[in-house]
Amino acid sequence: MFWGIIHKRKASRVIAVTIGGLFVSLLAFAEDAVSPIYAEAKVHAPETAKTSLWSASVSAAFFGNYIWRGQLINDEPVFQPNATISYDGFAASLWGNLDLTDYNESGGEFTEYDWTLSYTGNLPWFDIVSYTAGLVYYEFPDSALNTIEVFGILGLNTVLNPAISIYRDVDEYDGTYLSFGLSHSIEKIFELASETAVGLTLSGSIGWGNNSYNKAYWSGLDENAFNDLTVIVSFPIAIGSWVISPCVNYVMLLDSDIRRADTYAVSDSTDDSEYFFAGLTISKGF
Repeated sequence: MFWGIIHKRKASRVIAVTIGGLFVSLLAFAEDAVSPIYAEAKVHAPETAKTSLWSASVSAAFFGNYIWRGQLINDEPVFQPNATISYDGFAASLWGNLDLTDYNESGGEFTEYDWTLSYTGNLPWFDIVSYTAGLVYYEFPDSALNTIEVFGILGLNTVLNPAISIYRDVDEYDGTYLSFGLSHSIEKIFELASETAVGLTLSGSIGWGNNSYNKAYWSGLDENAFNDLTVIVSFPIAIGSWVISPCVNYVMLLDSDIRRADTYAVSDSTDDSEYFFAGLTISKGF
């Protein structure tokens, strides 16, 4: 998350040779981006009484780009693994980003680790409303500029699953980022083979940053603004206990001042600040 600032500072030392480097993503979703988180996050209801209180999951994702909240972090392929363990609504996860090329002069290296602790549940008097609260520690092996965000998410378990998320940096900067998202899933749109269905998940989000957030992440831009629009279309395929999800992603910067502050697009001699890329996630629950 904080990689946008780190990358800009790093780029300032080599700007004559290369440019700075988002998920998103939530969806991503930080399961978390355009990056996981790319999407930033989706609220899940807690386990029912018929299931074990313990659960775990692992995933391995490949994306053509790494985009986080509208910022292009890497314009070339990346690998993003994730592992989560949960108990009765509490969860701990570790997500990482591995650059697969030398775009950021870090090919074959992990450039970021996100450590997340959270709790998810439903309001006891109104269980159609689900919530998640937690914190994320963003660690960057090549920099001492690590930071911490606390976050909260409210979601409605109804048509289009609307959810609003708030992220607040409590370490390096006191900026605030808000995200409003919608999603819809169809369990089966067709079958590849007997008992192998292809589903469809559509999700979208709009992100907003306050002036402190945008000043930190968008070249000193000191104003509140709607930052980014993210749309993700994925096609989950369940094969036994594994799920394979190819996806296509579209990210666009919304505010004209944010676009002008997008040093990555300027470095690439374009003011489009729009990105279209594909990805593939392989996951398994336990």
